[in-house]
Amino acid sequence: QGHGAIAAGFQGQRQWTDHFPNGDFLEAILNTSFDWNGKRAPYIVATENDALNAATMLCGHLLTNTAQIFADLRTYWSPKAVAGACEGYRLEGPAADGLLHLINSGPAALDGTGQQMNQDGKPTMKPFWEISDDEATKCLQATTWHPSITEYFPGGGLSTRYRTRGGMPATMTRINLVAGLGPAIQIAEGYTVELPGTVHDVLDQRTNPTWPTTWFAPTITGRGAFTSTYEVMNHWGANHCVMTAGHVGHLFITLASILRIPVYMHNVSTDRVFRPSAWNAFGTEGLEGADFRACEAFGPLYGRV
Repeated sequence: QGHGAIAAGFQGQRQWTDHFPNGDFLEAILNTSFDWNGKRAPYIVATENDALNAATMLCGHLLTNTAQIFADLRTYWSPKAVAGACEGYRLEGPAADGLLHLINSGPAALDGTGQQMNQDGKPTMKPFWEISDDEATKCLQATTWHPSITEYFPGGGLSTRYRTRGGMPATMTRINLVAGLGPAIQIAEGYTVELPGTVHDVLDQRTNPTWPTTWFAPTITGRGAFTSTYEVMNHWGANHCVMTAGHVGHLFITLASILRIPVYMHNVSTDRVFRPSAWNAFGTEGLEGADFRACEAFGPLYGRV
């Protein structure tokens, strides 16, 4: 079993990790675009054997050729809460409406440190063949490894720790399986945010400081689930998500239409959305509802042999 697989998962808690070291190291390295043998295509490995997040990671990888960050959507921090916890510090810029704390013990690819740069000198995550040796080294240098906490992992092991650099355009996604409906996808474009070290440390202590952190600010549109950062988290369908470098929500939307998976939450502008013209017959005003009707009428392409 597993030979030639295009995605995988590791179910550690609790059957394995109560007795043996956790899988954080193997998950982090396999998801990364390089290892001790050099640069290579990342493997897709989901922690907690979350098949839906694995499928989402696989979509992100196939659309961009880059590594993916598996994370918990752990906490919403309002500007007021941050100021209260951090001696009046004010969130600004993309984070002015609040922050989402993306964090998980091990499966986040080391590419997610943000040490790779695009042609404009901005942090990104590249296809493995574009990553320089210096960038791979910087990703390693920005990562530390810490003994896992016994609360989660009585069997021990190592956990990955880093902070994603701010200013990276990013897209947060998740495929959920809904009873009576089937798979449906959520998409939130936004930016990573870099906090001062003292502020990060205070907020990080509220969860687990030995895990990798990405501070994410979704782009607020004033419509639907994107009326506020809080509402983005409030509408998210699970505690897991995937982060892909770049504003690539439009690619996910097109792929979802091909597979007949409805999109029930996104903040991609209409001019960037492309679906087959047949979708027009299912409604031209409420496009979200039209997407659901079209996907139901045409039927799924996934799962067919």
